[in-house]
Amino acid sequence: MLVQALVNMISNPVNSTVPIAAEVFKKAGTYDEKKLFGVTTLDVVRAKTFYAGKANVPVTGVNVPVVGGHAGITILPLFSQATPASNALSHEDLVALTKRTQDGGTEVVEAKAGKGSATLSMAYAGAVFGDACLKGLNGVPDIVECSFVQSTVTELPFFASKVRLGKSGVEEVMGLGELSALEKEGLESLKGELLSSIEKGVKFAQES
Repeated sequence: MLVQALVNMISNPVNSTVPIAAEVFKKAGTYDEKKLFGVTTLDVVRAKTFYAGKANVPVTGVNVPVVGGHAGITILPLFSQATPASNALSHEDLVALTKRTQDGGTEVVEAKAGKGSATLSMAYAGAVFGDACLKGLNGVPDIVECSFVQSTVTELPFFASKVRLGKSGVEEVMGLGELSALEKEGLESLKGELLSSIEKGVKFAQES
């Protein structure tokens, strides 16, 4: 029996490498949109950590969806949907948390004085997402992680949002839910840059 692997792309720029991989698989006649993932778990890990610190709650019980893409302003943490919810955070706090999540990679590089990047946290994020995929393949119910996948959630062909994982890979690409005014503004702001990155990936693959 032929078993198709789940392909988890973690090499940056994920906003372009996932579309590149999709085009390569299409050329080979083996593309399955349910089995190709961009690993954006690192953004979720950062959003959870920063939120927990500011809200003064244990990070182990925190969940924060992160949607959009995996670079700069395309990273959009949905703190309005964070659990546990916190009423202690001001608009300014949320703006700062969003910016810090988007700039998390730069923060690490600067802390290391240019001598490295977020390799350990990337490995952790990859392990978390890989474990989730394995649980889905093994039939564990209700495994949901954010991932950059082929999507119809927005008008963009690829988009990161919550994805239900199962035996076929992607069982469901979930919607965005209710967004705050800040998040709606961020969503509109990221679309142009994310589309440009996707199109660059597609063009690269088609011309290679």
